[in-house]
Amino acid sequence: MTTVKEILDKKGTAVVSAKKTDNVFDTARKMNEKRIGAVIVTEGEHVVGIFTERDILSRVVAAGRDPKTTKVGEAMTSPVACCRRDTTVEECRDVMSKKRIRHLPVVEDNKLLGIITSGDILAREVTAHEETIRYLHDYIYGPY
Repeated sequence: MTTVKEILDKKGTAVVSAKKTDNVFDTARKMNEKRIGAVIVTEGEHVVGIFTERDILSRVVAAGRDPKTTKVGEAMTSPVACCRRDTTVEECRDVMSKKRIRHLPVVEDNKLLGIITSGDILAREVTAHEETIRYLHDYIYGPY
C-alpha cells in the first residue's frame, strides 16, 4: 500500500501557510498567485486551522464580510483533519470522502511536514491502475 511518505517524497514538502492575523484579501491573493485551493494556518510550527476557497465563499463572501478587514482566523476551519507520513493513501481518501475535504496536512509531533491533496491521491491511483494494466497486458500478450 502506498503511504503519504511516498507521495511527499515525489511531490515535495512545501506548504503555503498563513497566520490567523493575516487578512482574507491578501491570503486569497496569495492562493490565487500560487494557484492553490488552501493554505495551512499556523502558529509557529503548530497547525491551528486550514483556510480554503470554501471558507472564503461561505464565511466571507456569502456572509457579506469585508475581506480586507476579516482575519483568516475568523474564517478558517478548525480543528483540522490531519494525517501522518505512515498513513496509507486509502485511509486519506476515506477521510477526505467522509469529511468532504480536499486537503490533509501531514503532521507529526505537532510539526507540519507537508500536505496531501485529493489531486495527489487521484494521480497516485491513476499511476497504480496504469501499472496494473501494463502488468495484465504483459501477462496476457507478453512484454511489449
